[in-house]
Amino acid sequence: MEFQEIHTDAKVHPGEYLFHTPSKQIVICGAYKLKEGTIKALSNGRLIEDKIKNFQKIRLSREEKKTGTRRRCGGCKR
Repeated sequence: MEFQEIHTDAKVHPGEYLFHTPSKQIVICGAYKLKEGTIKALSNGRLIEDKIKNFQKIRLSREEKKTGTRRRCGGCKR
C-alpha cells in the first residue's frame, strides 16, 4: 500500500478511501472541493473538513487488489 499526494489535476471521487495524515486514519471522501481547497470526509462516524494537502490517495498493488476480492459460492445463481 502506497500513499500518493493529491495534486490539482488528480481526480478524487466521493466514496473513495483516503488517508488523513493529521489523524493517521483512513477516511471515506464525501466531497472534493477544488475551488475552496478542502475535502469533506467521514471518519469514525464524524464528518471532517480539512485542507487537501492533509489527505493522500491510497494506491494498492496488483497483488493487494487480488487478495481483496472474493468469489461467491454461486448458490444464488440457480
